[in-house]
Amino acid sequence: MRVASYSHGNQLSLLHRGEQFFPALIGACNNALAEIYVETYIFALDPTGLRVKTALLNAARRGVAVQLVVDWLGTGDETIAQLRAELEPAGGLVFVFNPWFQRGIVRMHRKIAVIDQRIAFLGGLNINDDLLADDGSAEPLPAARWDFAVCVSGPLVQTIHAEVLAQCQRLGPRPLRTRLQSFRAYVSNRQAWRTVEVAEAAFVVRDNLRNRQAIQRALLQALGRARNSALLVTPYFAPGRKLRKAMVHAAQRGVEVVLLIGVGQFVMQDAVAQSFYPRLVRAGVTIVEYRHTQLHGKLAVIDGEWATVGSSNFDGLSLFVNHEANIVVRDSAFAKSLQQMIRAAVAEGVAITAADVARLSLPRRVWNRFAYGLYRLVLQVLTLGSYTR
Repeated sequence: MRVASYSHGNQLSLLHRGEQFFPALIGACNNALAEIYVETYIFALDPTGLRVKTALLNAARRGVAVQLVVDWLGTGDETIAQLRAELEPAGGLVFVFNPWFQRGIVRMHRKIAVIDQRIAFLGGLNINDDLLADDGSAEPLPAARWDFAVCVSGPLVQTIHAEVLAQCQRLGPRPLRTRLQSFRAYVSNRQAWRTVEVAEAAFVVRDNLRNRQAIQRALLQALGRARNSALLVTPYFAPGRKLRKAMVHAAQRGVEVVLLIGVGQFVMQDAVAQSFYPRLVRAGVTIVEYRHTQLHGKLAVIDGEWATVGSSNFDGLSLFVNHEANIVVRDSAFAKSLQQMIRAAVAEGVAITAADVARLSLPRRVWNRFAYGLYRLVLQVLTLGSYTR
């Protein structure tokens, strides 16, 4: 099984919620001297998005090379048109990923920014206000969206920069021959995957070319090596069979496995996730539903030593279809800091007990199984059977 390629000498800062992330991102953009690359699934022109757009616009006007990549479905035609109307006359470039499903169902779900090849941000936060719902309704949330990003400086920034630059080049208007030459050069020059005994941080992406299951493999290996605890956080839970089995096996061998899951945003998604509850609870997995506000973080901490933060949900779309990006960290101080925050959120949540599962009504059980059956059928088609293998 391939694992992440780690590098030394990186400095990492954990950013909790938009109140920490957006000032850091905007400050970095305001101080940019040469270039800014930003990728996001959603770029909303709400109060927060307008602040970010202003920082990008000001940077472009002072001669900084600004390149913005947004997903067509996540951001929407109207917002994309407004971003282009303002950024491109100032010298910025706006790229759109997979407009009108020209490349199939795949979405660009990554959230990355790289400034001057010296500082990078990645995680789960889109460019939108974390006090407003992100489903298009813009309804106020009861509290700030629960999410994380990581600020990175050090050697890993070059790896992240190369990936974002390649994304812009793939989406730019280039002849087919140039695209093929660029792709061959990228494949031949990319860093080889290897295991390093003493390491700190790695950048792991999922796409549909060279890294189809990279993020899932990193999670599976970490779960397989877990000795004491495995804390998993996701807003949408519907992983394939391998990851579910890994969670069950870890719990059965005595590892404390805790799944903190978001609920209340999508009825169908909640039903799919709840269809897994009976088996997970029987195996000893602790399931906690976070109802305080929208949970959007995608995290895991194993044994207080290994951690991952990124854009990848623990569901079929993130693990098998969409473009995603995570950072994987082997550092006890970083992991324990994140672990403490997760446990605080777990304390705010509602634990699902065996009695809760037993009390589910027959109609509810039938609905949950139907929802999962439909989800599984769709994912089987989209992944050519990989979802259930």
